[in-house]
Amino acid sequence: MPPRYKKLIGFSLFLPTLLLYFFAAAALGERLPHNQLLLVPYYIVAGVAWAFPTKYLLQWMNAPAKQR
Repeated sequence: MPPRYKKLIGFSLFLPTLLLYFFAAAALGERLPHNQLLLVPYYIVAGVAWAFPTKYLLQWMNAPAKQR
């Protein structure tokens, strides 16, 4: 698949998925007990966790096209 299409597909998947993740993380954070010792680590982990799957998506998007 040409890199141009991979980037279009990757970006089209990335943005809505990221927004969905942020809203889900915030909704889950609202359901947690209002204890700072619990909320602070949760939001730190939730704020960083999205980057790990994104790494693989970006690697796939930027991989060169395979030669046939």
